[in-house]
Amino acid sequence: MINVILYEDNPQLREGLAMLLNGSEGFEVIGTFKNCNNVVSEVEALKPDVILMDIDMPGTNGIEGLKLIRQTNQDVKILMLTVFDDNKNVFDAIKNGANGYLLKKTPPAKLLEYIQEAHTGGAPMSSSIATQVLKMFSQAHNQTSSDYHLSEREKQVLQWLVNGYSYKMIASEMFISIDTVRSHIKKIYEKLHVNSKSEAVAKAFKDKIV
Repeated sequence: MINVILYEDNPQLREGLAMLLNGSEGFEVIGTFKNCNNVVSEVEALKPDVILMDIDMPGTNGIEGLKLIRQTNQDVKILMLTVFDDNKNVFDAIKNGANGYLLKKTPPAKLLEYIQEAHTGGAPMSSSIATQVLKMFSQAHNQTSSDYHLSEREKQVLQWLVNGYSYKMIASEMFISIDTVRSHIKKIYEKLHVNSKSEAVAKAFKDKIV
């Protein structure tokens, strides 16, 4: 039996979810609450296996509730169940220890599957959320290059340096004067905090800038 607590401020949805779970074999709702004002003591007293957590609730909201639970309990599975699919909420939830992130439009049968999946150690996510998470990770991976704030032109010059081109060859390839190449390279050195071509090339490789 999977014991579930619901945190949801919409009374109709809260009752609907409770009926769905209590009417399905293997699930039991052991508590329903409209906000997370007393979340730590409620979780401690009821000892649920899985928590379904709305985000936008009056009083203490779902993200704050999640943080509070994780300060004392790392074991209970917490699934965010929300209408929000924006990056900030998704990122905040995952960063603060949510085991999954589901949208409220998830079909009932799928929701039951997701709860079981979380209970057995999975990390269920609505497909649109999973796509977003992959995108966020990919952006985070590429963040290093943008941290130096190199312009596209400066990245091109750095690429030619990495390829072993001289200032004269870079000028010829990019149809610019040698003075302009020097000016670009001076800015590249400043932004990368280096003092030589070899340092710039080493940093470009190490931080995957080009």
